Amino acid sequence: MFTGLIQSLGTLETLGETQLKVTCLNSSQGASQTAHPILTDMALGDSIAVDGVCLTVESKLPQGFIASASPETLQRSTLGKLSPHTVVNLESSLRVGSKIGGHFVTGHVDGIGYFESSHAADNAWDMRFTVPDAHTARYIVPKGSIAVNGISLTVADCSQRGDWFSIAVIPVTYGETSLSSLCPGQGVNLEADILGKYVEKFLRTSPAEHAKSDSATPDLSLNFLAEHGYL
Repeated sequence: MFTGLIQSLGTLETLGETQLKVTCLNSSQGASQTAHPILTDMALGDSIAVDGVCLTVESKLPQGFIASASPETLQRSTLGKLSPHTVVNLESSLRVGSKIGGHFVTGHVDGIGYFESSHAADNAWDMRFTVPDAHTARYIVPKGSIAVNGISLTVADCSQRGDWFSIAVIPVTYGETSLSSLCPGQGVNLEADILGKYVEKFLRTSPAEHAKSDSATPDLSLNFLAEHGYL
């Protein structure tokens, strides 16, 4: 589990068909290599989100680590399509008792979106993305949470179908993540808010299926949610 608050940047390199090498970059604050936030207490078996994709540390390197990605992960995300040494966002897994400043991010990417455009507006950057995959687009809602390359962001606006959305990015997020290096047409990993997926699953389950699973469980419907103060 992650929060979508990026700790540092790194570069990604493919080793063979499924192995990936991640090299951590020094922070802009000039932190020493030994004090790198990702490397400080990294251990074998740890989970690290690389551009929003949860990977397991298989081998430690002086300035990074090696992990493997399944064919499903490479197909569903951008990791298998990036150019060598592309800059990626890095975040170590959430610890019990840690602050949650973003939103719950699982590191299980729903699909790929595409960066369309950005422009400076007041004290933020307005960025727009397209979402050709209908399965991913269905979970994108105004003011909802979305992880773009592992970054916890809020949807500022979107189409009814969710096939495009825009975000307002504050300068510190824009400057300290890979958002500032995106080029028009470049793919990004998208993970929608996990809560929406479970709500949809319950709403689409028929009363008969509820009865089979647990006769004491009331049907979850829009009326039920309204009666209990959720709408």
